[in-house]
Amino acid sequence: MTKDQKVVAIQEIKDLLQDAKVVYVADLEGLNAGKSSDFRRQAFKQNIKVKVVKNTLLQKAMEQIEGVDYSEMFPSFKGNSALMIAETANAPAKLIQGFRKKEEKPALKSAFVQETFYVGDNNLDMLANIKSREEMIGEIIGLLQSPIQRVVSALQNKSEAVEAQAEEAAPAVEETPAEAPEAAAESTEETSAE
Repeated sequence: MTKDQKVVAIQEIKDLLQDAKVVYVADLEGLNAGKSSDFRRQAFKQNIKVKVVKNTLLQKAMEQIEGVDYSEMFPSFKGNSALMIAETANAPAKLIQGFRKKEEKPALKSAFVQETFYVGDNNLDMLANIKSREEMIGEIIGLLQSPIQRVVSALQNKSEAVEAQAEEAAPAVEETPAEAPEAAAESTEETSAE
């Protein structure tokens, strides 16, 4: 690889890393072309960018990113590395877990998720269980709605009970006055006819 090619490759990696909130580095070594292709397809469907990179170029690109010190991840950069960038914190971990049900690889080398570094494959389960922003917002909304729904339900039940009581009482009240004017009218008609 020429120096110019390295500069271009580093810039491509930097472009991927810029503003990335979820960064995984995985080991895809041992996956044949078909399985590797399948892994990439599944990643694409889940909106995860995957790029196989050289460790030295990845490290140089990460060193040039301002605002995040990726140095905790550098010791894990050995062997074959694939950079995974996603919007959802747990998506790459779930993808790796799902793929490993049939295969030994990919293995997690390291990750940067929610301002925290995770180094080693032993963190995969924990990362897969991280709730995404959308899941957390959904849970919060559900928790907030629960008491409101109970209050609304109680008010509806109370108003339905009041309506039911009013309906039970109303027919009795309506029948008496309705019959009385008719009976009075009939008796008046009978007396005027005579």
